[in-house]
Amino acid sequence: MFKECSDIVIRPFDIEENVHALAVFVDGLVLTTEVDEALKAVMIYERGSEDAKRLLETVIPSGQAKTTDNYGDFLLGVLSGDTGIIIENSDKAILLGLRGPSLRSVSEPPSEAVIRGPREGFIENLRTNTSLVRRKIKSPRLKMKPFVIGKHSNTSVVLSYMEGITDPALVEEAVKRLQKIEIDGILDSGYIEELIQDSAFSPFPQIQHTERPDLVAAALLEGRIAIFVDGTPFVLLAPTVFVQLLQATEDYYERFQIGTLVRWLRYFFLFASLVTPAMYVALTTYHHVLIPTKLLFSIAAARESIPFPAIVETLIMEVIFEALREAGVRLPKAIGSAVGILGALVIGQAAVEAGIVSAPVVIVVSITGIASFTIPHFNGAIAVRMLRFPLLILASIFGVYGIFFGLILIIGHMANLRSFGVPYLTPISPLKLSDLKDVLIRAPQWALSTRPSFLHVRDDTRMSDTMSKEIKDQNGSKGDSPDDKR
Repeated sequence: MFKECSDIVIRPFDIEENVHALAVFVDGLVLTTEVDEALKAVMIYERGSEDAKRLLETVIPSGQAKTTDNYGDFLLGVLSGDTGIIIENSDKAILLGLRGPSLRSVSEPPSEAVIRGPREGFIENLRTNTSLVRRKIKSPRLKMKPFVIGKHSNTSVVLSYMEGITDPALVEEAVKRLQKIEIDGILDSGYIEELIQDSAFSPFPQIQHTERPDLVAAALLEGRIAIFVDGTPFVLLAPTVFVQLLQATEDYYERFQIGTLVRWLRYFFLFASLVTPAMYVALTTYHHVLIPTKLLFSIAAARESIPFPAIVETLIMEVIFEALREAGVRLPKAIGSAVGILGALVIGQAAVEAGIVSAPVVIVVSITGIASFTIPHFNGAIAVRMLRFPLLILASIFGVYGIFFGLILIIGHMANLRSFGVPYLTPISPLKLSDLKDVLIRAPQWALSTRPSFLHVRDDTRMSDTMSKEIKDQNGSKGDSPDDKR
């Protein structure tokens, strides 16, 4: 079976010279020093040498060791990094969990940096990732349900949830969808995200992904589920509603006034990123009377020598900006940011001086690009970037009416979306007043005493209000003040 597999080590050995045995492991996936120590302990064992279970209980020092009588489970364990031991005249094999360390250390996730908050992020090792969450939620109610998905990759997947909090129907549905996946291999969590989401043709993400353990812990405590995939630092969270794409973990680490202000800015710039280029094209093409006179004269003077209509020059700059952004991501970090900034400045200035595009278009596209960066989750920002172009086309044909028509279509589509059965616009539509305290505003922590009702959790109480009532009743001090005692 392992012919022409140079990384597979098959090591025959004897137990006290009378029982033949075989050790099998993958070079590079195991700790060879610990494997040597375990084999040394097995070799000198005398009594009942052929009994795998007794060897496991009395000799082998590994804490993560088990026996199996299934050949498929044995192969899967070896290919996953375990060390397999087969003993002559024994109907059971031993699997030693002596896996090597992860290749990358835990560090701050580059895609979700924060000013205040933990500086740790997930890595490509599944057990390291689950341990990071277990370190934050030290409760036996935190469940980790294992799966193996992929006909050839045999990728380890873990479904995590909080027993007693998460809706059992949600867990059952997630298990059902994961078990129905039949594919050659899973190389990233994006495979699973696309296979289990409710609507594959929607530009809006119905499953959130993150590299932050604190965000996963917070989602689990809310009553959501998390899906860990071995080999990727991105963990999936479901169900996901639209407002959660505009919430960042840092909102809950700062004072609620700051969190609310930043959240308002995100909503404003989300709308600006979506409609600003389309509004510019609509106003300059059809609705000149809506532009102030001085501003209209300035725009007309800037566009006097431009050979293209407003829609063409806007599309040119939008496509160039998206290309520069993509190039900045793909290039090495040392030069990526420099290429993005210099490219935008040089190309924009040269295009204006050459008379290809006007200066107002460069300003509009720049504002649009900056506004899109305020969306904290990357997959949410991609949806806005994609929908910007259809709105541009509608604005060039129907003016402002086309923009409103496009917005109606977008909102109607979002209202029809579901994420594991939860309406995508919840808690705005359908309206749930108790959940609005964490949508447009970020209420104080003492006001967030209940979990989101749209998740149908089994325990909706998040915290007690005893302390906040006591502080309020005593006017901020406990007991009598020194002046009152006098």
